[in-house]
Amino acid sequence: MQEREIQRGEDKTVSRNRHARHEYFILESMEAGIVLSGTEIKSVRAGSVNLKDGFARVDGGELWLYNVHISPYEKGTYYNKDPLRPRKLLVHKGQLLKLNMKVREKGLTLIPLAMYLKEGKRAKIELAIAKGKQQHDKRDSITERDAEREMARSVRDRGKRDY
Repeated sequence: MQEREIQRGEDKTVSRNRHARHEYFILESMEAGIVLSGTEIKSVRAGSVNLKDGFARVDGGELWLYNVHISPYEKGTYYNKDPLRPRKLLVHKGQLLKLNMKVREKGLTLIPLAMYLKEGKRAKIELAIAKGKQQHDKRDSITERDAEREMARSVRDRGKRDY
């Protein structure tokens, strides 16, 4: 019996937290589902999401996402929810226990890296277990990024020179 590969559609990235990789060392990342109301999913599909100040926490045996701003749907009515309300994240119990143990370690936190639509239907969030960077770590990251950019530029320009 042959196994068939399931054809999956493209995942559409709605929002990315670019600030996170500058502020934190990313140790591990995972995917989680997110519980949204009807007007919130419409705003997510429109791309009205800000993950910059977001974080996740285990409360009462459940994983919750805080400070993620999903703008109210412009064509919505009184059904619109509070843009900064806590939202429940969907993970397996084993993953939840693992996350809870890791976050209890000193200096670790859960931050959202990206929100995307899986197969155009379901909103998913990429969570990361992260450790905060200190100021000198951020300077080192900037120096390293600039050096890589300069090397790539010199390699690219070497082929363009006429001798």
